[in-house]
Amino acid sequence: MPVVDATDLVLGRLASVVAKRLLKGEEIHIVNAEKALITGGRTALLIEYQTKRRMGSTASRMRGKGPYYPRRADRIVHRVIRGMLPYQTPHGRAALKRLRVYIGVPAEVAGQPAERVEGASTVRTARFIRVGELSERLGARAA
Repeated sequence: MPVVDATDLVLGRLASVVAKRLLKGEEIHIVNAEKALITGGRTALLIEYQTKRRMGSTASRMRGKGPYYPRRADRIVHRVIRGMLPYQTPHGRAALKRLRVYIGVPAEVAGQPAERVEGASTVRTARFIRVGELSERLGARAA
């Protein structure tokens, strides 16, 4: 069971690599999800995620119908990876069940060596926001 440390990794690049590995049958645990980076302007990203959260009518949200977009950092990372999987097919659903995302490092994976994803650590811009900060700005409680 590979453990991937998301600290200072670009979220989109991390998600694409993890999605491919999940589809191949690996079970992956991602730790420090709140420390992953989303590149782009801080204000523009905040507006984009707030818009995603408000999508749909309030009546449909009260009945439990979508779309639902998460506030918590670990759930945001999970949702991004889900977007790169064919999760509406049996193969994709099985792959998504093999994914675990954590805020911080839980006791169950603390002793295992964490790997880094090649190519995801290169940040080519000074404009980015951490997933944890985005999560707090969306209204999630601090981890």
